[in-house]
Amino acid sequence: MSIQDIAVSHNVKKKLLQAVKEEAVLFQDDDGAVVVNVAGYVALKTDTGTEPLEDVLGDVVLDLSAEYFVFA
Repeated sequence: MSIQDIAVSHNVKKKLLQAVKEEAVLFQDDDGAVVVNVAGYVALKTDTGTEPLEDVLGDVVLDLSAEYFVFA
């Protein structure tokens, strides 16, 4: 399993949770980290024509070959 760990502030985590409402794509784990299923996120981007994570994160480069993004 490949994971891209990305350090973000608490405020950015809140913005990510607001940007993507589908729990199959993005959820917050028991430790407070925001976890994104990359395959689900790519499907969401294709379906909606939007890039909500990129809009929140700005210049952070996401590795779409990873299975999960973990924002801690």
